[in-house]
Amino acid sequence: QVQLVESGGGLVQAGGSLRLSCTASISRFSIYTMGWYRQAPGKQRELVAFISTRGSTNYADSVKGRFTISRDNAKNTVYLQMNSLKPEDTSVYYCNTQPYDSYLWGQGTQVTVSS
Repeated sequence: QVQLVESGGGLVQAGGSLRLSCTASISRFSIYTMGWYRQAPGKQRELVAFISTRGSTNYADSVKGRFTISRDNAKNTVYLQMNSLKPEDTSVYYCNTQPYDSYLWGQGTQVTVSS
């Protein structure tokens, strides 16, 4: 069974940092472009960042310069380093392939940024 398990969320003050991890039980993980998504209450899920198989990265304008996505193919893991967090970053964060596979959504990890 294919699974994506996110971890690393929590409560942090504005300006703080968190590092999210997502471990995938996907065979041949390295062939997939992987993304981090987030969904705030009452809002649509949005793509935050993605990393290609070759390691090239792309970010939403709202997080550019503050978030860094990376991957470790040996560990089937993708990371999201989040710095200078803002209250508007408060969301549930999910990883998935990019474009996403509807069958792969996990439970996500809650990030709450207090002002």
